[in-house]
Formats: sequence, structure tokens, C-alpha cells
Amino acid sequence: MTPQMEAYNFFIDREGHLRSGWRLAIFVVAFLICLQVTQVLLLVALSTALHRSSLEIGGTLWGVVAGHGAILISALLVGWACQALLEELPFAALGCSVHQGWLRNLLIGSALGAASLFFAALLTTITRGTRFSFDPAGFKLIGETLFVSILVFLFAAAAEEMLFRGYVLQTLTRANIAWLGVLLTSVPFAAAHLKNPNVVAGFTFVNTALAGVWLAVAYLRTRSLWLPFGLHWSWNWAQASLLGLPVSGIQRLAPAPLLKAMNAGPDWLTGGAYGLEGGAACTIALLISTVVIWRAKLFVRADVPRNV
Repeated sequence: MTPQMEAYNFFIDREGHLRSGWRLAIFVVAFLICLQVTQVLLLVALSTALHRSSLEIGGTLWGVVAGHGAILISALLVGWACQALLEELPFAALGCSVHQGWLRNLLIGSALGAASLFFAALLTTITRGTRFSFDPAGFKLIGETLFVSILVFLFAAAAEEMLFRGYVLQTLTRANIAWLGVLLTSVPFAAAHLKNPNVVAGFTFVNTALAGVWLAVAYLRTRSLWLPFGLHWSWNWAQASLLGLPVSGIQRLAPAPLLKAMNAGPDWLTGGAYGLEGGAACTIALLISTVVIWRAKLFVRADVPRNV
């Protein structure tokens, strides 16, 4: 056995911490356990507050809130615990604390996310694949939809970013294998959408995986979750609440959007009933937006805390 092999420790790295693969495995197991417990507790709490059975709540919007709430709480708590216990890192390393430039990243990210979605919609509009008209629902209903849906999409984006661009991506980035972190977060992110309604073969997986890369690049560019969070929520909100399009195949997330969309095809471009995320227009928009994020000097890079 060579001295190099003798020096190698299968469990502990050179800094005295558990190796990234073991850290990842511990996070996944702990997250899944915490997720189940938290979801049950949230459903029981909602059931008590609303005087309805957990089974009834599970099929309503409150059930969705409980599901995303469980994801957010579990990813936050387990991620924080793993980085503190396994890597001796403070809470700020999780990327969701307030740091210099966080608001700038959030605001620019929110503008860029919506602009990227509008660009994809523009591609389908100039080719006459999608036609838009104003929703006749009235100012009051549209205003309520725009406001309430912002809260919904902010909450959902926070949960997904904490899970997919949180500890898993971050700990593998600290291990200098960020490419693996991008792969292991983008592929499951895409796979999680394959059971959505009106899935488009090929495009659904490719575009959602590409969206995962887009958001991961935003984290790597800033070492903070504020930029990907801004991109994520505003893309979905602009898609559903402003343009009246399905979000990942799900209809009626915004009951009275500003505009109503009519798909005229071809579906390979527009995404058909799945929405823009199932077509080539989305692919083009995400590729361009990813390059802009990586190359533009608009964002503030957070100071990543070192081991304490």
C-alpha cells in the first residue's frame, strides 16, 4: 500500500470533516424523516384550526400549503443542522440570511425571471403560436389574483429553492464538485415534475432540468439563495398571473390573470396544454438567461462563511 493510499480516509476529509458523500446521505435520510413528521404535524394543526379532517384538507390548497411548508421547514432545519454538526458552519452559510447586496440580487433576479418568461412568450407570440387577450373578469378579481398569487408563488419558490439549491448543492460545492451538485439537484428537480398534468415527452424533463441548472448557476454566481429565489417566483408568477398560462402543466393557479392565453401551436414550440415550459421557446429563453446570469456583472457575491 502506498503512502498516499494510507493517508486516504474513506470517511474523513483532510479538514477533519465527514466526506461530502456521507454528508449528502445523512442529509437525505434526515430530510425524509423530518418531512414526514413535519407534514403530519402541519396537517393536524390545520385540521384543528379549520375544524376539518386531515383527509379533507389534503385535497385542498391548504394541503398544498402544508406540503410546501413541510419541505421548507425540513430543508431549512436539516440543512442548518448538517452544516453546523458536520462542517462547523454558521447559519449564514445556508445562503438565506441577509447579507450585503441581498436585496439587489433579489430585485434583479425577480426582474430577470419575469423578463426571461416574457421572452419565451414573445417567441410564441411572434410566430402566432400563442394569442393573448385581456381577461374580462374585472379589476377587483384580477387585483386579488395578482396579490394572492404573489404570496403563493413566493412561498412555493422558497420551499423549492431551500431544498434543491440548499444544502445538497452547497455542500458539494464546498467539496469542489459543484458540477455533481448541479446534476444531483437538477435531475431530481426535473423528475419531480414528470407526474404533472399534460406532460410533454422529452421537453418537460429537458426544460425542467435546464431550469434547475439555470437556478443552480444563479446560486453559484452569488453563493446566495436570493438570486435564484427571485428568478423562480417571478417566472412562475408572470407565467400564471400576468399571462394566464399553465405553470408546469397545472391550470388555474391564478383564477383571474391579467391576460388570457390561447394556444394555436405548434405544441413543440408553445408547450401545448403543459404551458411554455413544455416547448422549445422555453429552452431558448432559459439558455440565454443562464448565459446572462453567468456573464453579467450585475450581482453581488455573498461572503461565504468559513468553518468556525
